[in-house]
Amino acid sequence: MEFLKGNTVGIDLGTTFSTLAMVNEEGEPTPIPNEDDDVETASLILLAESKRVIVGPSRSRAAMENPENVIERIKRQMGVTNYKRTFDGHEITPEFISSLILKKLKQDAEHRIGIISNAVITVPYYFNDTRRKATQDSGRIAGLNVISIINEPTAAVLTYAWHRGELGSRGAAAKPRRVLIFDLGGGTFDSTVVEYTANHFHVLSTDGDVKLGGVDWNDRLADYVSERFKEKHGLDPRTNAKAIQILRNDCDMAKIALSTRENVVIPCRVEGKGLSVPITREQFEDMTYDLLQRTSDTTEFVVDQAGLKFSDLDAVVMIGGSTLMPQVPKMLERVTGQKPYTDPNLDPLTAVARGAAIHAAILEAKFNQESKLGERVRKLLEHVKEEDVNSHGLGIVANDPTQGKPINHIMIPRNTTLPFSLSKMFQTNIENQQRISVQVLEGDAPDPMACSLLGKCRITNLPPNLPKGTPVEVTYSFDKSGRISVSAREKMTNKEATIEIERSGVLSDGDIDRFTQLANAYAIE
Repeated sequence: MEFLKGNTVGIDLGTTFSTLAMVNEEGEPTPIPNEDDDVETASLILLAESKRVIVGPSRSRAAMENPENVIERIKRQMGVTNYKRTFDGHEITPEFISSLILKKLKQDAEHRIGIISNAVITVPYYFNDTRRKATQDSGRIAGLNVISIINEPTAAVLTYAWHRGELGSRGAAAKPRRVLIFDLGGGTFDSTVVEYTANHFHVLSTDGDVKLGGVDWNDRLADYVSERFKEKHGLDPRTNAKAIQILRNDCDMAKIALSTRENVVIPCRVEGKGLSVPITREQFEDMTYDLLQRTSDTTEFVVDQAGLKFSDLDAVVMIGGSTLMPQVPKMLERVTGQKPYTDPNLDPLTAVARGAAIHAAILEAKFNQESKLGERVRKLLEHVKEEDVNSHGLGIVANDPTQGKPINHIMIPRNTTLPFSLSKMFQTNIENQQRISVQVLEGDAPDPMACSLLGKCRITNLPPNLPKGTPVEVTYSFDKSGRISVSAREKMTNKEATIEIERSGVLSDGDIDRFTQLANAYAIE
């Protein structure tokens, strides 16, 4: 692991808000405010003219702009190959758009703490390899040396243990503690069970949904208001780009207000016609009950997969801004039988960024001799060991001789402790075979069509004149960040074969260089 000169930070790259944090000289993981003195920056982008990009405007400001120039919820598009936008004559991708958010965070923080070179960036546990690679690429385009990708629930439990005085050599957690991390953010959801002691963190199980979050609660309000408007005026606000953009902002504000009030009124205007729609908290909870139930079902599944009962948990910890909705803690208390953990030092909005900063400090303590960490903090963290699991199974397309059709042969099951490697023997099918081709799948379904094709793995440059049936050992590996690699060795002569993975839907080094130059050409405000 290579560290560049400069500060090392942790970044929560969120669907709706993003935060940058760093472990300070006193050893505290601290969010760094942006130029507006806010620790959260809206993950919103306005594509202005004359090579100007505005990152993090208020939602009310963005709602007044031309919808064609507003980009939001880009995290949900990470790794999606068919998402394309054109700006200033350039076709831009989710990786490039996310890099602008990262550049803004970096730019604002450097005014306060100096040069930032290295970063740990968080992702939802349920991000697959393609989405993780896209996140790393965004960091590279933004000018960051991405030393690690960390899962958001793992980051949160680091913050939880830190504030309880249970992390590192000062830790009091000799007996393992088991914690459920319920992470409901603006656009993604994870539920994760973690077992830890002072110096050892081990994820037991995880599950989630990369398209479930607070914006879906907003959309239910927008749909309800739109239907009432349509009944009254015969116009559907959802078909008017400007109107729905303003309405979504008003619905977001209404959702927040309903966390402390019993009723709100949501205004809507389209083509000179207007309507004010009253909503009660009870109505809101009824119209979003199925969304909450999805999180409940996932949480029960995760605890069962960990081989535990809810009574085995030492704490239920909520993170993510959407957990501020009253219906969330009520549901968790009903399902788990215990009140979710609350502490003013564990802000659900910044817990992930702080945890990413702690993870960055742990890596610095272990691998960076030129680190600015104080000796006390270094000694505290250098022996902390973190163990994650993979959220998706890794398999290959194989033929089922009994059914005569292709199946997903799972090589590494989900919830396997990382890092992990597994070797499998393949055989050449013909005399003098020069290469072997394998389709690499990510997913747990038996049907390959229900899984994600990660890419095609080609083993080339096999030795000449190999007889049919020559064994070739192929090794599949997950690293600690959840990234996948493949290697191969021809066993008859014990020579390593050249191997390539043609990954689906990822940027090449040339793409990254091109987008880096493009990002540097824009003034980010």
